[in-house]
Amino acid sequence: MFAVLKTGGKQYKVAKNDVIRVEKLDGEAGTKLTLDNVLMVGDDKGVKVGSPFLKGAHVTAEVLEQTRGAKIIVFKKKRRHNYRRKKGHRQELTVLRITDIKKTAAKKAAPKKTAEDAAK
Repeated sequence: MFAVLKTGGKQYKVAKNDVIRVEKLDGEAGTKLTLDNVLMVGDDKGVKVGSPFLKGAHVTAEVLEQTRGAKIIVFKKKRRHNYRRKKGHRQELTVLRITDIKKTAAKKAAPKKTAEDAAK
């Protein structure tokens, strides 16, 4: 079973026991999180797609660590004006392990009303 979820403005295709790095989420190492923004869930029986999200579907994940990404250099320059600015940026990230994927709960069929029940 797999799911496509949205967090931090990005979409991730995940399966059980996958380890992903996402934009920073609150929680210390060992904390369990529930991610509700599930766009799609699929398995061998078929695929369910939400519009935009599936109601009732959620992905459970465990926080492995809070870390920072690689440094990105931002360099600005204007030629012939001796203007140079160099800045660095490291994005804060959360490393998650996907522990469970739940689809929407199956709807129970309501008992059909017969003519006799309707007359009562």
